[in-house]
Amino acid sequence: MSEPDAPAAVPPSAVPRAPVVPAQQASVRVHEPRREDCPWCGSTRLRNRLRTGDLRRHRPGRFTVDECRECGHTFQNPRLTAEGLAFHRRTPRGAPRDTVTDHVLALRDAPRRRRATARAMLRFGEPESWLDVGTGHGRFPDTAREFFPYTAFDGTDLTARVERARVLGRVEEAHIGALTDPKLLARVAARYDVVSLLHHLEHTTDPRAELRAALDALRPGGHLLIETLDPRCAFAALFGNRWLSYDQPRRLHLLPPRNLRAELEELGCAIVTTRSVAAGSGTSRSATARSRHRALYVPYDLAGAAALALSHALPAPDAPWRAIPPTPFQQQARAVLLRAGAPLVAVAALTDLVLAPVLRHTPFANAYRIIARKPTD
Repeated sequence: MSEPDAPAAVPPSAVPRAPVVPAQQASVRVHEPRREDCPWCGSTRLRNRLRTGDLRRHRPGRFTVDECRECGHTFQNPRLTAEGLAFHRRTPRGAPRDTVTDHVLALRDAPRRRRATARAMLRFGEPESWLDVGTGHGRFPDTAREFFPYTAFDGTDLTARVERARVLGRVEEAHIGALTDPKLLARVAARYDVVSLLHHLEHTTDPRAELRAALDALRPGGHLLIETLDPRCAFAALFGNRWLSYDQPRRLHLLPPRNLRAELEELGCAIVTTRSVAAGSGTSRSATARSRHRALYVPYDLAGAAALALSHALPAPDAPWRAIPPTPFQQQARAVLLRAGAPLVAVAALTDLVLAPVLRHTPFANAYRIIARKPTD
């Protein structure tokens, strides 16, 4: 039997080629195009403030934070896309957890701090209804109920954690999704005497839209309670990417107090937060401005810088996205050294707590509170 004919040679030019993806499209699903102007005031006078990786969760990528020279608005640029934000907000299986830094972050949500925030609303009387936006597990409403036992607390969150909060009795109604979602907003419109945005605006893609939605959820004459981070904090310049409040890539916007006040006043609100300022002919314009927001110090800057420095001085942790996993010796060494360094972070945390009453009266204050009243007409 004769051998079958060999297949004819195919010229290289006839072989189909896979489409070539331009290099600049490689991260199109992770980052939006870089902005050349400020998302708050539109100025093109931007300066770079920070370039860093994900220091807390050790995930891949490099992130840039810019500041507007005109209004001081500080923002992630280029910003992550929806897919990128979803990746960095969830916890993939096998992802490393920096327990030391997580314990430091827990200081921000300590019961003592939640009580101080709730007490700020006591002088306005007991509200009938209160919506806590971005409530998570509902810990703040659970604490605030100590001061407002007859108030009906509801909560919103992007995750199902708010449903768990409802099951635990921390909130009465649980709404999953963004407050800016028209369907969710239709359910809560003009229902609440108080709406709280506690360390929520810095995580949103459009803080202005969040403010408008929060005001839509308020009844006329209701109060908006806001706490957020202050990008003017002196620790930001001192620690650079070790300033825990940057928390890239999860925090997208840091708003100076004057910008937030001006926006609320533009929306017709009255700023009712007051702070004791010495009166007299020598009172400066800056002192008058400070009297319209309450400077705060969240006691975690020193401890956060120490925890991040410790974590990144050690062998890198294991992670699903690493091409070459660390050796067992490296993993064991990291665990042992983290435990050995934890007392240093604890000392820094104690220093934060001791200095907090003083630091909130200085340029080292890292947060602020504003209470605004929605117009009645």
